Amino acid sequence: MKFLKESVIAASAARVFEFHEAPDAFARLQPPWQTTEIIMPPSSLAVGTKVVLRTKVGPIWQTIEVEHVEYEPGRMFADQMLRGPFASWLHRHVVTPLGPESCALTDDITYELPFGAIGRLFGGRFARHQLARLFAFRHEVTRAACETGHR
Repeated sequence: MKFLKESVIAASAARVFEFHEAPDAFARLQPPWQTTEIIMPPSSLAVGTKVVLRTKVGPIWQTIEVEHVEYEPGRMFADQMLRGPFASWLHRHVVTPLGPESCALTDDITYELPFGAIGRLFGGRFARHQLARLFAFRHEVTRAACETGHR
C-alpha cells in the first residue's frame, strides 16, 4: 500500500531539512492525541540510526522500532520499521527546493498491514485515515516552525 503527503512550505529547503535534523524535532512531531513514549529518540538522521517508541494502538501498547536506511543530507532520509504494528513500512522524507524561499515536503510511505488481505480489508481505511491525520499535523508543525523561523 502507498501513502503520500506533500505540502509546499514558504521556507528554504535547507531550513526545512534543518528542522528535521534538530534534536527535538521527533518529539515536536508527535501529535497530542496519540499516547506515545519515546524510548530512544533519533540521535541523527544518518543511516543506521535507530528510534524506539511505545505507542497505544487502541487499548494495546505497541513497541515500534525503526532504523534510518537512507540519508542524503539536505535532501532526504528514510526509515524502515523493524518492529511495530505494520507488516512492513518504508518512509521517505523528501525536501525538494522550489525556489530560494520555497520547498515541497513529501512523506512517501510504502507499507503493508498485518494479516494480508484480511488486514487490508478490515484495517486499510482506518490506517489511511490515521496516516492522513498524523501527517497533516506533522506538516503543519513543520510549516509553523519553518515559516516563522521559530525552533
